[in-house]
This record gives sequence, C-alpha cells and structure tokens, in this order.
Amino acid sequence: MAVLTASSGTDSSPAKASGRAGALHRSVQRNLTAHGFLIGAVLCFALFSWYPMVREVIISFQKQKAGKTTWVGLHNLNQIVNDPSFWPAWRNTAEFTGLALLLGFGLPFVVAVFMNELRHARGYLRVLVYLPVMLPPVSSLVLFKDLYNPNYGLINRILQLLHLPTSGWLQSPHMAMLAVVIASTWMNMGSATLIYLAALQNVPGDLYEAAELDGAGLLSRIWHVTIPQTRLILSLMLMLQIVATMQVFVEPFVLTNGGQGVDGSTTTVVYLIYQYAFNFSNYGAACALGLLLLLCLAGFSVLYIRLNRRTEA
Repeated sequence: MAVLTASSGTDSSPAKASGRAGALHRSVQRNLTAHGFLIGAVLCFALFSWYPMVREVIISFQKQKAGKTTWVGLHNLNQIVNDPSFWPAWRNTAEFTGLALLLGFGLPFVVAVFMNELRHARGYLRVLVYLPVMLPPVSSLVLFKDLYNPNYGLINRILQLLHLPTSGWLQSPHMAMLAVVIASTWMNMGSATLIYLAALQNVPGDLYEAAELDGAGLLSRIWHVTIPQTRLILSLMLMLQIVATMQVFVEPFVLTNGGQGVDGSTTTVVYLIYQYAFNFSNYGAACALGLLLLLCLAGFSVLYIRLNRRTEA
C-alpha cells in the first residue's frame, strides 16, 4: 500500500485515467436501460425517417426504365414543373392551408377559451371535443360524404328548413375545398383544443383579477392577457398546422373522387405525388415533387425559428 501511495503521488495521471474510466463504466451501467431506449429510438428514426429522406433525394435525380436505373439530373424536376397539374395543385394546397388556418387554428382556441371559463362539466367537454380524434379518419370522412350528399344529405336538409340556399358541396368546384376543410377541422380540432386548454390553465389567475379590477371585459382580457401569455404555444401550433395542412391527402382522397374533385379543384401536392408514384409508376418525378415540398416546409420552419428568436430577444 505504501508503494502504491508513493507511486500515485509521483505520477497521478494513470490513476486519474483509470478512475475516470471506472466512473464512466459505472455511469453506463446505471443508465443502461435509458441508453437502450435511446438507441432504439435513434435506430427507428434512422430507418423510418432519415433513410427515406436520403433515398428520396437520390431517386429524385434518377429514372428507372426496364429495370435499369440511370441518372437524369434535373429532368424529373423539369417534368413536374411543366405538368399542367403542378401549379393548380400548389394553389389548391395553399387554399386548403389558408382555410384550415382560419377554421382549424382559430376555432380550437375559441373553444378552449370557452371551456376554460366554465366552472363545471369541463371534464365531460374534454371527452366530447376529443372524441372525433379517436374515430378512424376514413369512417369520419365517409360519414361527412353522406352529410354532404346533395340529394339526401343532412346539411342541405337543415339549410332547406332554415330557408337558406343549398349547395352541391363536393360536386361544386367552388365549395369542394371548403367542405374538405370543414371535415378536416371537425376531425382534428380535439388535439389542438386540449393543448390550448392546458396552456390557458397555466396563465396566472392574478393577471385576470387585475384586468377585471381595471374594468376589462372578456374580449379585452383575452386580447391583453390570454393571447400574450400563450403566444409561444400559439406560434408553435401555427407552425405545426402549416406543416400538417401542406401535406393533406386523406381528406380529399376519400371525399372527392380519389382526390381530384370537380375539374381538379381538390388536387393537392401530396395527391399529385401519389399519382406519379402509384398511378404512373414514375418514382423519380414523385420524389422530385416530394423534395420540393420538403424544401418548402423546411423554409417555413427556418422562418419560424428566426422570427421566434427575434421576438424572444
């Protein structure tokens, strides 16, 4: 023991190195389960998210014909840009996103504010609002397809009872996109409503009491207290909704003749990708269009991050 002590006093770097290695080994042993879950999550992301994105970039510059793969450069990009359905698909996607933001972004917040003001039955209303999210999307859309039927649909019957003009809804090129947005909002607003409600319950009650003492009404309290206190969650939900609505596919696909609608009024970018890949077997063009959509959504994300940093600074 004396020799070991003397040697450690003269040269302590090997002892320190071995001590650090032992501490690291003990730390890994203590967190072995956590590291296992982390490695599994990373592998899942790498296999199902990162690898497909890399393959998408590669295939977008390739063309497959008769089992042979050749590099074609920007040929796929030129093909999709010159497609007559290219710009209408982007216009329809932008229209859906705009309408979805008006309804799907604002309506859940209004419902959450209303539920937050209630003193009783808040739990039952949570279940009621979230119930459409738990239903299978295709089942909900088939239900809405019957509701929109111009002959026996419930919506037109209600309009007739109210002596209001009826509509062809899905059969009208002007109303089809609005009908799709209404169905999508009903299906997905439950999650956003609960997120907003959780954010509202974290707002300090003293701020509302001070606003009431100053004579502020409900709308004034919402504008001066609620919105500033939930600004971060509102901006985050806005970004997430833009990303989600730009990738709309299921709703127009089920409701409007496989996604096309009357005169292509509901053809979206993702549906055009679906057509290239599965109807035309042109995977290079499908990946090129998917890459454009990816770059567009990445641009929105970068813009959101920069604006958020400026507001925080």
